[in-house]
Amino acid sequence: MLEAFDKQLGRVSTWLAYFACALIPCMFAMIVIDVSIRTFGYSPPLFTSSVVEYALLYLAMCSAPFLVREKGHVAIEALVSVMPDSVRRPLAKTVYVICMSVSFLFAYLCWGIFWDYVIGGELDVRGVDMPYWLQFLPLPLCFALIALEFSMFLAGLRSYYSYDLGEVKDGV
Repeated sequence: MLEAFDKQLGRVSTWLAYFACALIPCMFAMIVIDVSIRTFGYSPPLFTSSVVEYALLYLAMCSAPFLVREKGHVAIEALVSVMPDSVRRPLAKTVYVICMSVSFLFAYLCWGIFWDYVIGGELDVRGVDMPYWLQFLPLPLCFALIALEFSMFLAGLRSYYSYDLGEVKDGV
């Protein structure tokens, strides 16, 4: 049952990463169009900078659960690879618990902020009026997914610190 949940979690994390990847060419196109319009002396759309700022936040948050799942974050391989198993395993479990707890805490706090803005109905008034809660929408969801990914490491389905040392390239 836990494996099935982990498989579904992987699908959600992967689709959020695809969404984040789709944002990159959209942001690129918006910026190029905005700069081109300015270069020709015309007034560009007012919403470009606001939408790109939101997209940057969504890009970072939506890719984070996938990066945790695929071990894409920074880890000190040299130190971890020389540790004996008797030290590495308890240390890894401690790191998983800390990361999971902090991520759940962030998800909880961000949910409170998000919900306050949903109830309040405030608008983010810059180039274009957008609901202020839209800025906080990815935070509770993605931090909760990050915490769930770390909980899968804690449950022992995978290890964040298992590396295929054959992948290390000497010439790089």
